[in-house]
Amino acid sequence: MIREPLAAGMTRHWDVDEVVVDTRTAFQHLVIARTAQGLSLFCDDDRQSTEFSQLTYHEALMVPALLLADRVDRVLVIGSSEGVVCRMAVDAGASVVDHIDIDEQAVKLCAEHLPYGYSLDELALAEKGEGPVRVRYIDGYEYIRTTSERYDVVLVDLPDEREEEAQHNRLYGEEFLRMCKALLTPGGVVVSQAGCQTMWRNATLVRMWQRFTDVFGTVAYYGSDEHEWAYLFGRADEVADPTALMVERLPGSGYRPETIDELALRGNSVPPYRVRHSRA
Repeated sequence: MIREPLAAGMTRHWDVDEVVVDTRTAFQHLVIARTAQGLSLFCDDDRQSTEFSQLTYHEALMVPALLLADRVDRVLVIGSSEGVVCRMAVDAGASVVDHIDIDEQAVKLCAEHLPYGYSLDELALAEKGEGPVRVRYIDGYEYIRTTSERYDVVLVDLPDEREEEAQHNRLYGEEFLRMCKALLTPGGVVVSQAGCQTMWRNATLVRMWQRFTDVFGTVAYYGSDEHEWAYLFGRADEVADPTALMVERLPGSGYRPETIDELALRGNSVPPYRVRHSRA
């Protein structure tokens, strides 16, 4: 059994039918196990993705960004070890997808054992830079800080921000978001996994909403109606109605989502009351 901490006094228990991988990488405790939701990835006991729900999660993260960006040719992905969003970006028409992940062992184990995301052959090509996806195993913060590359979409997909000190917390901060913004091409978008919508676990989302609204001229929200996670999207310039823009572009998108349609875009684009009023 895996005990996943949710909030103060709350834990989710996952029955494990089979442990496929149980190891401690240089950065985290990683488990790949077979659960009632199929093959499932856990990092430091937090569920990251499952065979059953991963597409809903990854489309909620990526699809609004693809629609809000004025073009999708160059994409940067920080984290997201499974590689699902990289494939989505290529399907949407990207010619360059730079995938930066600090944990080489985690990426390789995902490719070896998970039936979604990279295959081993795809990852091998991406590690060599042979094709549109280029994988590098380096610190995402340092890459963002030092690169001269520019991108149409900068996507950050990490485990949730911790209340305690954690290596990845700095990739949620305002300074990091400003560095991401500086890499954008005109009309480009920064997207981050931003936390959980529920009032008993929304501290990360409240903080991220405040940071995004301080950094970006336009901030769009998408809270999955079939998952428990929310995502924020920022453009440097001002867009009068980002939801309307995404709806308008959906029919012509190069990537055809399976879990998001026009009604989902309209219905899931309003942040929760407690988030919208967090500055009061």
